[in-house]
Amino acid sequence: MSKHSHRFVEEYDGLFGFCASREENEATVIYYLQKFSDDQLIALIRKRMSNQDLDDLFNLIGRLMKKHLTEEEYHAYFLKD
Repeated sequence: MSKHSHRFVEEYDGLFGFCASREENEATVIYYLQKFSDDQLIALIRKRMSNQDLDDLFNLIGRLMKKHLTEEEYHAYFLKD
């Protein structure tokens, strides 16, 4: 059984867009992240990203996790230890 899932993008049938409400903003971010990380899309776009793009994305994700996750949560939810 796979450790990772992207069910939200498959199951969400609400509105998505930004600045309508906090709930829609959260749904939109989840939707975009799951679509962006789709194996086929990321395989295509990663070859077109500059080294700076890759660095910026890596640092943004790392910074957000460091700010919002405890070390235990990081290991449990991100690393899936």
